[in-house]
Amino acid sequence: MEIPQVEAFLAVGTFGGFRRAAEALRVTQPAVSARIKALEDSLGVRLFERGRGGLALSPAGRALRPHAEQLLQAVALARQAVHDLRPQSGGALQIAAALSICTYLLPDVLKRFQATHRKVMITVRSGHSKEVLEMVLRGEAEIGLARSLHHPAVETVSLRDDPLVLVGQAAAWPTRARRARLEEIADRPLIFFDRGSSDWTLSHGLFRRAGLVPNVVLEVETIETAKRMVERGMGLAFLPHLAVARDIRRRRLVAVEIVDAEPLSRSLDVIHPRQRPLSPEALALLHALRAAVSAVEAPPRRRARRRVPARAS
Repeated sequence: MEIPQVEAFLAVGTFGGFRRAAEALRVTQPAVSARIKALEDSLGVRLFERGRGGLALSPAGRALRPHAEQLLQAVALARQAVHDLRPQSGGALQIAAALSICTYLLPDVLKRFQATHRKVMITVRSGHSKEVLEMVLRGEAEIGLARSLHHPAVETVSLRDDPLVLVGQAAAWPTRARRARLEEIADRPLIFFDRGSSDWTLSHGLFRRAGLVPNVVLEVETIETAKRMVERGMGLAFLPHLAVARDIRRRRLVAVEIVDAEPLSRSLDVIHPRQRPLSPEALALLHALRAAVSAVEAPPRRRARRRVPARAS
């Protein structure tokens, strides 16, 4: 059993096909097929079976998967242990991050980091989660910062929950009225941001699954623009908790609980390639990130939700 075979196995299991697995691993499709065949021959079992939706893990494949993931994690830790013995230098640190993280988290983190690593040259590039992943896979960034991002070729470290929170203008929502049904929210003016992003898709999906059409009055490009529109009473918006925690604390915005829908769950993640150990500078930044995130007010915990009967049509 060889490491590239295990990586190919996890990639095919994640993407459900050889072509997409090859694209993710940046190798040819025949190379992925050869690695899977060699792994199956060495184990004497079939790891995949074909169904209507494409390839799926066989019973043997499902049994192997958790051990394969542990194996790659152990390899990454071994590489890291050896890499940590190298002498430290100033060096450079390349970071790829989602725009919301660049705006609302990184300034405080990098200020703390640079106080103890003055010789490190830092480069920050922003993009959507998919773009952050691509930069990390191409080696253009040593670490990536995104939300709810997983891929077989990277290690994902979840720092904390960062759900999408429905927020409104504080003056328009007295304390007693800060709970509403999804149907009521759909009728109110809504502001959406960054069309096509995962946050946009997640927010629209909440209404679509309930058979509702949201009353979208504004679509803007950035979280900050959407937040300013909400502050001026132009509508409600689903925004990352990281972006609005300070505004809620200062009572410029209020969080509105939807009583008959599950929260829009997201996590704040750090990713880095499995095969490349982190530099001491990147490990120090990871430590600074954890410290900064622990200092941010945690998202509110939802109470056990009581199902509200649907209103008769």
